[in-house]
Amino acid sequence: MFHHKHPYEPFIQETTEKLIVGTLPPPRFSTGDLLEQDVDFCYGSYYNSLWLYIDKIHNLNFRYDNSEEAVAQRKAFLIKYKIGVCDMVGSCERKKIDASDLGIENVELRDLIGYLKAYPKVHTLLFTGGNSKNGPEYFFRKHLKDYQLKLHLISNEIPRIHQFELSGRIIKTVSLTSASGSANRTIGSMPLYKHLKAKNPEFNTFDFRVMQYREFF
Repeated sequence: MFHHKHPYEPFIQETTEKLIVGTLPPPRFSTGDLLEQDVDFCYGSYYNSLWLYIDKIHNLNFRYDNSEEAVAQRKAFLIKYKIGVCDMVGSCERKKIDASDLGIENVELRDLIGYLKAYPKVHTLLFTGGNSKNGPEYFFRKHLKDYQLKLHLISNEIPRIHQFELSGRIIKTVSLTSASGSANRTIGSMPLYKHLKAKNPEFNTFDFRVMQYREFF
């Protein structure tokens, strides 16, 4: 059984207003076996395109390699736009060493509510996935139960939006379509995607995510 510990501490500043919330990076980020085009930071996997979408939205010309400059570019963006990162999973176990969220067991969750209390300017959580098993929203819902809290639906359109109240403060959650390639099939079945694809045959899943993410990044 492989003990998979999250390799990065939450990246949150006193000025942070939004938090990107995922599960945890692939095991190679914990073992140090990075690919040449991986970035040694949150969402740095070559196979996760979150930074590509952000790069496209803001025309940032990011580097995509193991360099310190690549990490510094991403941290500078997050600080400038008052965005932080706090994934849900602190550690877990895997029978198979891969990046699938479905394969994780004996999960130890981070105390995200504790971080929200410590950083009172945060008003929005951006989940990098929906409520499917072992996804970030799925784990956050479990976490809320420990505090006798629950999400209230605001919009059932994708990306689904909920909110909850924490000590008199309203916090919004947005369940974005996952940035991983495995979500492309799901996107392809969405009526909105089919409609846009029919209007423009060159429209693709990358364009769809950029369109969706632009509002929140």
